[in-house]
Amino acid sequence: MKDFFKYMAATVVGLIVFTMLTGVLGVMCIAGMIASESSAKDVSDNTVMVLNLSGVLNERSEESIMDQLSGSTVGNMGLDDILDAIKKAKNNDKIKGIYIEAGMFGADSYASMQAIRNALKDFKKSGKWIVAYGDVYTQGTYYIASVADKIFLNPSGQIDWHGLASQPIFLKDMLAKFGVKMQLAKVGTYKSAPEMFTADKMSDANREQVTAYISGIWQTICKDVSESRKISVDSLNAYADRLITFDDPKEFVKRKMVDKLIYTDGIKAEINKLMKKDADDNINTAGLAEMKLLTDNSSKGDEIAVYYAYGNIVDSEETGMMSQGHNIVGKKVCEDLQALADDDNVKAVVLRINSGGGSAYASEQIWHYVEMLKKKKPVVVSMGGMAASGGYYISSGANWIVAEPTTLTGSIGIFGMFPDFSGLLTQKLGVKFDEVKTNKNSGLGTPARPFNEEEMAYIENYIDRGYKLFRSRVAEGRKLSIAQVEKVAQGHVWLGQDAYKHKLVDQLGGLNEAVAKAASLANLKEYHTAPYPGKSDWMEQLLNKASQGSYIDNQLRLTLGEYYEPFMLIRSMNRQNAVQARVPFILNIR
Repeated sequence: MKDFFKYMAATVVGLIVFTMLTGVLGVMCIAGMIASESSAKDVSDNTVMVLNLSGVLNERSEESIMDQLSGSTVGNMGLDDILDAIKKAKNNDKIKGIYIEAGMFGADSYASMQAIRNALKDFKKSGKWIVAYGDVYTQGTYYIASVADKIFLNPSGQIDWHGLASQPIFLKDMLAKFGVKMQLAKVGTYKSAPEMFTADKMSDANREQVTAYISGIWQTICKDVSESRKISVDSLNAYADRLITFDDPKEFVKRKMVDKLIYTDGIKAEINKLMKKDADDNINTAGLAEMKLLTDNSSKGDEIAVYYAYGNIVDSEETGMMSQGHNIVGKKVCEDLQALADDDNVKAVVLRINSGGGSAYASEQIWHYVEMLKKKKPVVVSMGGMAASGGYYISSGANWIVAEPTTLTGSIGIFGMFPDFSGLLTQKLGVKFDEVKTNKNSGLGTPARPFNEEEMAYIENYIDRGYKLFRSRVAEGRKLSIAQVEKVAQGHVWLGQDAYKHKLVDQLGGLNEAVAKAASLANLKEYHTAPYPGKSDWMEQLLNKASQGSYIDNQLRLTLGEYYEPFMLIRSMNRQNAVQARVPFILNIR
């Protein structure tokens, strides 16, 4: 027995020592990362910036301390970091060019890819070069890489070039197998989001608008590639029709889609040729991580706040191990906008919005705080891949709206969707209900039955009132009559370039154009930008369980692929606000 206690004590002491050592090493690692991140750096002369297009692109980088400790690189690419790095590379004389390495790249939209491409195009105005290499180019990465001076492809590689298609998912029949159906009240002929739950195919109106916007996006892609590669748009369409993805790589050279076929080990010699160095000379490189730490003179002058609002618009944040991505949380955004209004150091605000909408209630609250902010300083909206429905609602009151040509916007309309589980309960599970009530409509919302005709009439009136409020907000903000808004409303989704024609946006361009307009409205001659809201520090992340949820969410996204969004939608359906101002839940453009 003495030996037992002796060995147990030794084991306990060993575990304590091991835990302490692990903790010390962890703190040292964290301290090292913090020190490296907080120290500004410069690059050596004759440096090449490396833009590795692999992984998932988010509107804003969201790397966490847990990702860094685990070595995970999933979902760590931010459009903000990429655009900032390209801008720094353009202005730094020590950086001679950019090397794009194409991989499996998942962007949220072609508008985001267009923003990267435009930044690269602007970079070339400095007289510096861009080269691109890929074993396989996805259609999106080729679109970005097509701006390069030289495009290289592996001799056994591929370029995916097939055009665009949208394949909406319909769940009505699947839900019916479980005795569940959706009760719908909506305003807007083109408001197609509920079709996923209430139909088994696209409505004529939805087919019309989806055809228009994917055709518009594809025309933009072909036009841009045509200009850069000197290939006619007709030829590019013919290549897509013939699925040249599966052709002999030599055909890509003949068709001028690439300049040369080389293996990976040949890239160094090609870059050294541009640098006017020997083929075997070492090359100084700087990736996105190094570019983030690069010193610049970006803190001079007055401050313009760039506030990032992206994801679904929700009333309250979902937390825990299975929290889903980034959201625009109504209450939190309102508090942040109030703080920006009260901050005398902030002279103007750019709202960077990338959202398909969500809660109509939260959208109205954010609109109100934008209105209050606008009374104190200029507010300019920069639309990302999407600023539609609720995303447009919160944009409509700004002094000025800037959208990418391929931004999806508009979708002025709302709907209410209420699941009816009575079939599941009474028919599938055999649950019985009885009722005693004090008033005629006391049983509203009971799981025992669907809404009756009178109840639906009340709900439809409520939804119609919400639509009229949305429409009036747009009319007020855009200085249009109600009749003018109605012509472009009805839930119709527009490309940015078409929304500009209909006066729903003021200017076509990206974040830089929005910042320049904000500076002009605030009469600023010298200015710098500051991102908001601030990112969580390492201690907050370690204490916040949501960071674990982010990691699990990223792993699910990789594992489930195209089935990820339907899975998460079904899982979170009962937690969503029943009254929504949003575009279709899953656009599914590929």
